Amino acid sequence: MRLCVFCGSSPGNGDRFVEAARGLGRALTERGIGLVYGGASVGCMGAVADAVLQSGGEAIGVIPRVLVEREIAHPELSDLRIVQTLHERKAVMAEPPSSTTRLTRDS
Repeated sequence: MRLCVFCGSSPGNGDRFVEAARGLGRALTERGIGLVYGGASVGCMGAVADAVLQSGGEAIGVIPRVLVEREIAHPELSDLRIVQTLHERKAVMAEPPSSTTRLTRDS
């Protein structure tokens, strides 16, 4: 089972958003649920993936090539799928995970 998480590559306003992302990552691994997300190593995206990986879970990233070239792709993922566009990224992320959620932040 995998959960697709849509979240930002920024940390949001305050530490609570990054902490929430880390908590979600740990909770996923504790329940044997893999992560599918946007593939970045920064912000809430990086926090949720790091927590999953540090807990021994599976983290699959989907990232456009232009962001790989800007060196924000997470280097330690279980699997990194590189796509050409943001539209393709969303489509690939939505491929058969069991569920989808979003982590939102204050602007």
